[in-house]
Amino acid sequence: MRAIDILKSPIWAAELATGAKSFIDNPIIGSRRLNERGLHVARMRLAERMSDWRRRRLADLVDDDDRAQYEQKGFIQRSNVLSPEQLAGLRREVEENTFHSYDMRQGNAVTRFVPLPPQELKDKPHLAAFVNGRLFQNSLRYVASSNADPIVYLHVVLTQPNKGRVDPQTSFHSDTFQPTAKAWFFLYDVAMEDGPFTYVPGSHRLTPGRAAWEQKQSVDAADTKNRLHGRGSFRLTADEAKAMGFADTVAFNVPGNSLVVADTHGFHARGKSERPSVRVGIYGSLRRNPFLPFTGLDPFDFPGLKGRQAYLHMKQLEFFARRKGKNSSHRYAGKISITQPSEF
Repeated sequence: MRAIDILKSPIWAAELATGAKSFIDNPIIGSRRLNERGLHVARMRLAERMSDWRRRRLADLVDDDDRAQYEQKGFIQRSNVLSPEQLAGLRREVEENTFHSYDMRQGNAVTRFVPLPPQELKDKPHLAAFVNGRLFQNSLRYVASSNADPIVYLHVVLTQPNKGRVDPQTSFHSDTFQPTAKAWFFLYDVAMEDGPFTYVPGSHRLTPGRAAWEQKQSVDAADTKNRLHGRGSFRLTADEAKAMGFADTVAFNVPGNSLVVADTHGFHARGKSERPSVRVGIYGSLRRNPFLPFTGLDPFDFPGLKGRQAYLHMKQLEFFARRKGKNSSHRYAGKISITQPSEF
């Protein structure tokens, strides 16, 4: 063992009590010997129990139907979320303005992220009302089992299926070992040909079938050639998910004005687009340390930080990329119309 590894060992050990998930970057999390003895699955099981404990304390955030949907399927789906007048106003604010945008290319798809800090929402009352509204906020907090400030973007997926490599997000995967929440409010219709979000119902739960599969994956994860898999976002096929005993996949080819909030610890993928497409929505994400024994105490709820996570995250990515002499994974595209073609 190198001297630097000895110095890092306490940090690697401490990360076991956090949301750290990379088998490649942490030799304790990625230890073949420890995972043969069940380390990875033990962390999953404890994270699920803690999440359930916190979520029971947040039950009043959503109604009975939403709680039942989540428990059975791993997601909450709502249609006709806004009135026609509210939807028209929100679309108008999105279509008629330009925004500071960041583009991330993955194969033949570009995902555009537009941070929505308070100053951006100041003159956009419909957008502000939705982003700060009870339905969007509370659904995210309930599924994530954390009464915390989510990270929120305007979110655009631009696909050119016949150009470039395959988008890695079209492979079924789990984001991480712990329950976590992502939300999409779709402003416009999403057709099957556009590659909708797809989910394996029930896969948010650590069933015996999933536990056995996770145990097998964890043993070799540090040595895999797939970097995303090795960093704890396990890849699989829909047939593998079915072999674990889960139901057939559900594709969210939904009409505009639909909200989907999913536990992306469950298996999911971006559908493969059959034609060039542009998907526009409002996106939220919420993930905290899975082992916290409380639901709140979020520093991003403090004045001056609330609502600014997305902006700060982009600046953090830019800072670390500059330090390494590289381009950020999320490259600044300028202040542009959100559906403008990407230059990257």
